[in-house]
Amino acid sequence: MPGLDVSLCAILDWGVESILPLEEFTERIISGGATSIQVRLKTEPTRNIMDFTRRVLEVCAGTGVTVIVNDRVDVALATGAQGVHLGEEDMPVETARSLVGPEMIIGASVRDVSGARAAARAGADYLGVGAVFRTPIKPEQEPISLDILQEIRHEVKLPIVAIGGIDEKNAALPLEHGADGIAVISALRKCLDPKEGASRLRAVVDNVKKR
Repeated sequence: MPGLDVSLCAILDWGVESILPLEEFTERIISGGATSIQVRLKTEPTRNIMDFTRRVLEVCAGTGVTVIVNDRVDVALATGAQGVHLGEEDMPVETARSLVGPEMIIGASVRDVSGARAAARAGADYLGVGAVFRTPIKPEQEPISLDILQEIRHEVKLPIVAIGGIDEKNAALPLEHGADGIAVISALRKCLDPKEGASRLRAVVDNVKKR
């Protein structure tokens, strides 16, 4: 999809403010090479999610960085975000598409080939595949095999973002198995400097793509 670069997706929630104010954290990861940002606030009231999203959108304005809201089609529409990302238990992709129209980006989480095919048929613009490694964000979730990621790549032509337990040490693996980009949460928070962390992760992505 024109304008969508999934190379390095940074997933943000209120936890980033334990490190830096949201605006500064966002500016630094963009400077380091983040290409898209997903707002992920699972349990917050709607008003808080909207406020957070608008703060991110203000920083991203004019940078070319895409802002995607996790789960909440209503918030994406109300704030003017460029996209929404839907999990397997969220609103069906086809329903979301009927609400947001053809221009808004829709991402869909999948864990297998059949889910990937279904999401593509329903009108998704990109796929989030994982978890590819064990992650503290969802400790109950078993990682999928990287072979499944490779199968999805062979079957579906949409951009693929690998997610789940990804850091600088293992980021190359999902990319080598067909992912077009990576989504990270903890990897950026653990860095002393989010800009430097984003830069190192982006370098991994770019180096694999050059091969």
